[in-house]
Amino acid sequence: MTASRELVAHPHGPRPYAGAAVFGGVIWACGQVPARRDGSVPEEIDEQVRVALDNLEDTLRAAGGSLRTLLKLTVFLADLGEFDAYHQAYLDRFAGIDLPPRTTVQVAGFRGTKRIEIDAVAAVGSEETNRNED
Repeated sequence: MTASRELVAHPHGPRPYAGAAVFGGVIWACGQVPARRDGSVPEEIDEQVRVALDNLEDTLRAAGGSLRTLLKLTVFLADLGEFDAYHQAYLDRFAGIDLPPRTTVQVAGFRGTKRIEIDAVAAVGSEETNRNED
């Protein structure tokens, strides 16, 4: 039996790309930026982290996963000088969840006032399934 790829629509409406692809029980989420549904972007990095992670959670849920099923995160920051504030907001958002492996790198060239993007890989599964496995 061959696994087939499923493309999942972006949970915040039409985009020129899929919100995620699911293949073989793995979710490959598109990069998540700190844009709210209305298109606005928060000014402070800690709030940008929260919005980007909320967007990630929406995408994972649409694809059949959750923050608890994350396998790997890659975080792109415009300025590693903001690492401490980003890291604290990250820890606050993941309180009570085992932290997945993470890579954080500095990049240049974000559009507008965005200063973070989060790329993620997760397993298909529910929070309840993962709680029962603990």
